[in-house]
Amino acid sequence: MKMMQKSKQSDNEGYLDGQLLVAMPLMTDRRFERSVIYVCAHSAEGAMGLIINKSASNISFADLLSKLEIGVQPDVDLMPSNVAALPIHVGGPVETGRGFVLHSSDYFADDSTLEIDKHMCLTATVDILRAIAEGDGPEQAILALGYAGWSAGQLEDEIQANGWLNCPADPDLVFQTGLPDKYSTALTRLGIDPLHLVADAGHA
Repeated sequence: MKMMQKSKQSDNEGYLDGQLLVAMPLMTDRRFERSVIYVCAHSAEGAMGLIINKSASNISFADLLSKLEIGVQPDVDLMPSNVAALPIHVGGPVETGRGFVLHSSDYFADDSTLEIDKHMCLTATVDILRAIAEGDGPEQAILALGYAGWSAGQLEDEIQANGWLNCPADPDLVFQTGLPDKYSTALTRLGIDPLHLVADAGHA
């Protein structure tokens, strides 16, 4: 997949780059039930994001290196313990065999990193996986297989149909909050009690 370019006019045209999508409780698509998605790119051409609160339970970081056929697989025993234990996320239902890394901006590769905002970047090449394995990667990172994608106008239609809420993202919520708590934390930051949400959007 050619990585989508971030809209240069996203701030004044209502695009959601760098924000979170929070699934409504009655989301009908089970693939996105109770999902929190970080929007990496959004423009008139469509949108792309990564689910940040679902883990891929049957694959380890070492398994991912092997799955992606990285030429030189680092010795797991020599990896820093926090690196070897990095969880792998289910990023979405598209290209599930491909790895994506959402990470802090202290790592940047000129030809392959997409800067989303001053705090967050996305890289989808094996070089960042090598760097992480060797202890030279970004300070904060989410490793994901697959991504969530929307064609032109599709995400807007789903939001209009009350499928998603959106809210600002911050590194603490994205990287530090535990997976089971990200959904409720995002709703709380919107000032919403999950028990009070209804399926149909209100109209004034």
